[in-house]
Amino acid sequence: MAIILGHSIEPPGPCSYLPDQRSSLEQLVMQGVTAEEYERMLVRGWRRFGPMYFRPACQACMACVSLRIPTETFQPNRSQRRARAACAHFRVEVGPPQVDEQRLSLYRTWHAEREQTREWEASPLGLREYFLQFAFPHPAAREVAYYDDTAEGGPRLVGLGICDEMPHAWSAVYFFYDPAYARYSPGSANVVFQVELARARGIPHVYLGYRVQDCASLRYKGTFRPHELLEGRPGPDEVPRWRPEEPSGEPQP
Repeated sequence: MAIILGHSIEPPGPCSYLPDQRSSLEQLVMQGVTAEEYERMLVRGWRRFGPMYFRPACQACMACVSLRIPTETFQPNRSQRRARAACAHFRVEVGPPQVDEQRLSLYRTWHAEREQTREWEASPLGLREYFLQFAFPHPAAREVAYYDDTAEGGPRLVGLGICDEMPHAWSAVYFFYDPAYARYSPGSANVVFQVELARARGIPHVYLGYRVQDCASLRYKGTFRPHELLEGRPGPDEVPRWRPEEPSGEPQP
């Protein structure tokens, strides 16, 4: 049973996604959260990093929209199919998140490349910070690890997806990869694989987090179709309403 250790709403500050906007997060620090309890939060727009649960609380902007993919009807487009095929030779291991120097090195290499190409702020994670963000003990926590067994010098970890598995929901939390493998489009392949994995496990939806249409780092989520968008920010006693989005980009009535 979930125990709330802390609850806060941030004062508005600079937005990481839209430079002309101010952002705010509602945050809960909790322990003892079951997979079923988290699923009830997830369908209402909450996300999780370690023991921290959060969702946008911005007053003047609703650009962050929760997006999910119905696994039974998902149809990857041509580029997504091409990416999945290009990464088909990687060995995939699915299990509980781990913490080691190999994973930390992969994260640092990937993030350093983003700092150069996308002007991201530095993120100097150590093993403790990596554990708290990506491997904090939780009954839903999973990782999808991709290995290149043909790499020179032996098997090489080339991509890592941090995920949550619940009875009726699979949440793709975070993904990072070796920039040397960028030509394979591992990010797209990872999403397609996780949808396939969820479908095989009888899970009806994969949640990709927040789509922000005017942010290049988050806009790509809308290319995975068909998908559904959450209306507003429903409370714990409200029934969440998810609407299919038409190819035009407008939710269906």
